[in-house]
Amino acid sequence: MQDAKVIIVTGGSSGIGRAAALRFARQGDRVLVTGRRAGPIEQTVAEHPGIVGLVADAASADDAARTIAKAIETWGRVDALINNAGAGAILPLADAAADRIMDIFAVNVIGPSLLAAAALPHLRATRGSIVNVSSTFGHKPAAGLSHYAASKAALEHLTRCWALELAPFGVRVNAVAAGPTESGALTGMMGLSPEQAAAIKQQERARIPLGRRGVPDDVAEWIVRIAGPASEWMTGQVIAADGGLGLA
Repeated sequence: MQDAKVIIVTGGSSGIGRAAALRFARQGDRVLVTGRRAGPIEQTVAEHPGIVGLVADAASADDAARTIAKAIETWGRVDALINNAGAGAILPLADAAADRIMDIFAVNVIGPSLLAAAALPHLRATRGSIVNVSSTFGHKPAAGLSHYAASKAALEHLTRCWALELAPFGVRVNAVAAGPTESGALTGMMGLSPEQAAAIKQQERARIPLGRRGVPDDVAEWIVRIAGPASEWMTGQVIAADGGLGLA
């Protein structure tokens, strides 16, 4: 397809990232998804012929360079970078340890920075865009989530700063702040037991004004929209897709 765009989605093998990758591919774009585990990547790739996978750690400088190189070798361009890979933990201050804090910031702050820097020459060439995936807790405080929340607050401010820095080159930078979403993050990324996760989900449903947790497509819809031409006069914005939780 002549006007097909090339999109990179980190953390694209599950949840929001997978839903976004499939949306991009179904509209005719070429999509590179990355993740740490080969199995889930292969499952996502099998869903659509427009998707290619790469095992890569979003926090690794070497893997950032490899990721961009893979897109260029495969399709010759990069039109959008979706920094979706995330890390987090329920980490009360009393339990804070340097390695756990660094793990969170490595994926949520350092990783997007390395990938954006590596992609920048190609994004300038296509006047492309960056979409960072944040969280309601990037701007809403929560006990026990301080370091996860702080990392997402940093990502949101990187979004605004990069938007100003890259606007002269025609590169747009925006973010989508996702609310609680049915993506397996509570038992995966956050390390909770199924029973603990179920209790938190019930609490969240009671707090979310629209009365339900999100599904990956609720957020993926906005990622695709913000990355595309419909939003070509929009930069430096953080769009909340969270059922109103940020207001509660």
